[in-house]
Amino acid sequence: MKLIGNILWFIFGGLLSALMWLLSGVLWCVSIVGIPYGLQCFKFAKLSLWPFGKEIDYGGGTVSMIANLIWVVFFGIEMALAHLAVGALWCLTIVGIPFGKQFFKLAKLSLLPFGAQVRETE
Repeated sequence: MKLIGNILWFIFGGLLSALMWLLSGVLWCVSIVGIPYGLQCFKFAKLSLWPFGKEIDYGGGTVSMIANLIWVVFFGIEMALAHLAVGALWCLTIVGIPFGKQFFKLAKLSLLPFGAQVRETE
């Protein structure tokens, strides 16, 4: 079921989501200071291509909190709002609810990317 969900996800929104993360990563990597932010974006671009069967564990400490605050100011709010809007549109239909839930998962990740760990579910 995960494979079918991921293939449909890729076709109906995952590619655009991954492109948002990739564009953010490229923009962050322009400066040396932004490279850690860019690397996080590239890691989550991979997640946004195939999100079914993966969970995100949030944690981190003070450094992650500071990095998340900087992230939210520059890219986080826009990306979170975009994911929320698309997720809400998907949830208008019963068939689209699983896709909407994945977009909501990525919206939360858009606000708190630092200290987040992606893990496979069984």
